[in-house]
Amino acid sequence: MIEIRFHGRGGQGAVVASEILATALFKEGNFVQTFPEFGVERRGAPVQAFLRFASEPIKIRYKVYNPDHIVIFDKVLINQVPIFEGLKKGGWVLINTPSPPSDYKFPDYKVATVDATAIAIKYNLGPKTAPIVNTAMLGAILRILPLVQIETLEEGIREYIKKRSEDNILAMREAYHATKF
Repeated sequence: MIEIRFHGRGGQGAVVASEILATALFKEGNFVQTFPEFGVERRGAPVQAFLRFASEPIKIRYKVYNPDHIVIFDKVLINQVPIFEGLKKGGWVLINTPSPPSDYKFPDYKVATVDATAIAIKYNLGPKTAPIVNTAMLGAILRILPLVQIETLEEGIREYIKKRSEDNILAMREAYHATKF
């Protein structure tokens, strides 16, 4: 079983990203679970989403305490919430930032970065002051963790995002190629 924990802020699309990825994983024959955890339910408040998948039925039903990988939608959260708590050694840390991975010194983990914010702004995904970075982050996830075929992920995006799905797919594909690790 693989477990991924998403850390973001309300409005960035972390919950929807976990649902889209879960859908793609399911379409390719995996058993999946995904669910969010909200604090104060308002735009900008820290949120978490949990995703687990396996080739056999998943019998546990609790949040992800020891993720294999984490996805950080807002780099500021690194200093605000216990993001690394329980992360398994050798796991990926994917960060939405224009900075290169070498700027982050996490010796027990592999680091990848992508400027999902700039990509979301380029494709007008949400307002410039609060862009929706979920599909760009999905492209970056797929680059470091080839979990599903890119076409399957596109199907998931089309199912979840009815308006401007093609712009979201373009953002996902651009982030896939722009991810640094």
